[in-house]
Amino acid sequence: MSVIPHLINGELVTENGRAVDVFNPSTGQAIHKLPLATRETIQSAIDAAKAAFPAWRNTPAAKRAQVMFRFKQLLEQNEGRISQLISEEHGKTLEDAAGELKRGIENVEFACAAPEILKGEYSRNVGPNIDAWSDFQPLGVVAGITPFNFPAMVPLWMYPLAIVCGNCFILKPSERDPSSTLLIAQLLLEAGLPKGVLSVVHGDKTAVDALIEAPEVKALSFVGSTPIAEYIYAEGTKRGKRVQALGGAKNHAVLMPDADLDNAVSALMGAAYGSCGERCMAISVAVCVGDQVADALVAKLTPQIKALKIGAGTSCGLDMGPLVTGQARDKVSGYVEDGVAAGATLVVDGRGLTVAGHEEGFFLGGCLFDNVTPEMRIYKEEIFGPVLCIVRVNSLEEAMQLINDHEYGNGTCIFTRDGEAARLFCDEIEVGMVGVNVPLPVPVAYHSFGGWKRSLFGDLHAYGPDGVRFYTRRKAITQRWPQRASHEASQFAFPSL
Repeated sequence: MSVIPHLINGELVTENGRAVDVFNPSTGQAIHKLPLATRETIQSAIDAAKAAFPAWRNTPAAKRAQVMFRFKQLLEQNEGRISQLISEEHGKTLEDAAGELKRGIENVEFACAAPEILKGEYSRNVGPNIDAWSDFQPLGVVAGITPFNFPAMVPLWMYPLAIVCGNCFILKPSERDPSSTLLIAQLLLEAGLPKGVLSVVHGDKTAVDALIEAPEVKALSFVGSTPIAEYIYAEGTKRGKRVQALGGAKNHAVLMPDADLDNAVSALMGAAYGSCGERCMAISVAVCVGDQVADALVAKLTPQIKALKIGAGTSCGLDMGPLVTGQARDKVSGYVEDGVAAGATLVVDGRGLTVAGHEEGFFLGGCLFDNVTPEMRIYKEEIFGPVLCIVRVNSLEEAMQLINDHEYGNGTCIFTRDGEAARLFCDEIEVGMVGVNVPLPVPVAYHSFGGWKRSLFGDLHAYGPDGVRFYTRRKAITQRWPQRASHEASQFAFPSL
């Protein structure tokens, strides 16, 4: 069984000590050993980043961008290899893995615009012979902690932008599927990134706490569950760090009576069951305005869910692969049991699925609940699996109240032909990302990604313009060069025009 190393100061580093297995979820078999970093290992990555920072921050933005242009090319050339690694360790289909990588590459493309996005602001003659301007300067050593569900895309939300802004970055990816993340980092070094500017360290809470507690680390980016997001935000900000911590979600889709139901069903199938529901933007609740809409939705969804093509992610032409671990599969099955016990109607039961030739894989079929109510655990909590809940309401206002009352506010969408209803929804819904006839409203790379309420801790969203603000700090400079022939008397009042 191969050992997956750390990447520190441009070198692959292995260590003895604590380690965990990395599984292929399609077979249920352990395929790699992953060493868990000690505090000393984390500190060595921090030291390398700190040493590399002075030269990197003084590298012209255009030269940093050139590295990103070469990096983008290498990512595209290695798409098949990266997608294979994602599928082998996460379980998502090859097509889904390739789509994830493409969305990550969009963020590299945005980072290629470094000379433009880092331009300061300049004002001439704000006072007599006085000019003023703002600079956007890097923070120094920053770190990111990323989840298992997007091992390529989410790290690419973070470090390309952080690095092109002049920072040095330490990445701690998920222990469940680290191989694609490590390969992508190696491609960035191949593109010409200096040693020490990016390191990848594997670990668990010990590594996370080391990054939180290290005074050299000035900022932390995190994507994962809400309890851990809240912990990292509290502990990081307590130490004076800048923190953006993206947490959990319970994303609702509202179906109006005038919705194009066939298109809505097609969209919901992908949004609820794509990537086995292991997405923070997955639609897990369909709120139907009126029983007629709900009955029609159930009738159209049921045969399609039963017909989902499920198998090993590395096979072609599939709709779904397995869940990432056996524990994840069992947890989702437990939610299904809980929903039945609470009185919801289980229309499609995906439990007990086996895939021929992969009987030990972590598979679960698509599940559909009807008559779900807000008091039920399957409605309130993030399931993170292929389970869609249908809630019946009598009006758009009732649907919006449900969404606004929920503790999460990551993403939502509405299916309608009514522009007035859509406009009201977009204006009044208390959610960070909203779609109109778009089920997964993930912003493109030149906007920013983030939810509201307990889906985000911190003031700035991920990537895009907010990412630039997060990874830089503004310095305002006011400068005066007096004319030789002039001499002004001292001023003791606060200066003004």
